[in-house]
Amino acid sequence: MDDFRLKVFITAARTLSFTRTAEQLFISQPAVSKHVGELESRYKTQLFVRRGSRLELTPAGETLLTCAERLAGDYRRMEYEMSLCASAVEGELRLGASTTIAQYLLPPILARFTTRFPGVRVSMMSGNSDQVEQALCGRSIDLGMVESLSRRQGLHYTLFAPDELVLVARTGGPYARTDAVTPDRLRQIPLVLREGGSGTLEVIKTALGKAGIRIPELNVVMRLGSTEGIKAFVRNSDAMAILSVISVVDELRSGTLRIVDVDSLALTRDFVFVHPEAEPARLVRQFVDFARADPAGIPFPFSYSVPASRSRFHFRASLRGCSLRYNLWLCRITGSCSISRQKMRSLSAKQRKSYNGFLKKHEGYVEKR
Repeated sequence: MDDFRLKVFITAARTLSFTRTAEQLFISQPAVSKHVGELESRYKTQLFVRRGSRLELTPAGETLLTCAERLAGDYRRMEYEMSLCASAVEGELRLGASTTIAQYLLPPILARFTTRFPGVRVSMMSGNSDQVEQALCGRSIDLGMVESLSRRQGLHYTLFAPDELVLVARTGGPYARTDAVTPDRLRQIPLVLREGGSGTLEVIKTALGKAGIRIPELNVVMRLGSTEGIKAFVRNSDAMAILSVISVVDELRSGTLRIVDVDSLALTRDFVFVHPEAEPARLVRQFVDFARADPAGIPFPFSYSVPASRSRFHFRASLRGCSLRYNLWLCRITGSCSISRQKMRSLSAKQRKSYNGFLKKHEGYVEKR
């Protein structure tokens, strides 16, 4: 915004802290007080009031915040529209993404987007799905990307990409030879889960509820606020976790974690874009279209087919102690899979049909040895 005082005010109103405002805008705290004081002098009213150690907006401050946020949004749209007149895409794009998307799905897409559109200033905040939607309602961000099943009134959702949650364990642990477990057995297995407000936890809660299992009935040994923390815990314990399959790609490649099937339990969800307007601003729409049309930004095994340009890596999969589905995930990750005829003969008819169907579907990409 051209009026830096309004930018200072908006930041102060969102953080309710002059210290944090100074840190975010890289100015001194006295400068923050000066800019706010100038606005109060101009409009002849107090914008903030202190109640003990807390800073609160006055009714006049709340009115100014509503107007200032609307002006800031209009200014960003004006920047983008004017950049189109000059045949250059420019402007500011503020993103918010839930933890799984921010860590594993979005970084390669952002790298390509900023390379393609260097005039766009992109910033991103990360939190659980509930926090991202709250930031969107507060107009702290222009576009959110979440993974929750619930839908908040007043927000609009657009499909980004599908996802699947999988039960994982360390390969050297007590479940190293377990192919599958029943939903009822999850009550006894030590589990690590995400914190409340997490989209991942919401999907787990919904799926287990359909199987007649409530979260309090599970043997939850730890709740952690990050997927990386959960994976580290599982690698160093006998506990298991239910995580997005895109978050364990590296661990499946290295063999430190393995997938264990949960019989008759569908743990699927959609990653979605969320925006406050039914028809989002043009810069927001451009990013959405770019991300959805950028399959190279989606990591394996998210894509069910392996690009022909991908270098072959032959993985000799042993079915001993591994579920068939685990081997199929390895096929998707590495680009090919080798299963000996002896192992094929040991498969049940159902397993053999599933494996052959997978090979047929990916003919030309997956080599059978």
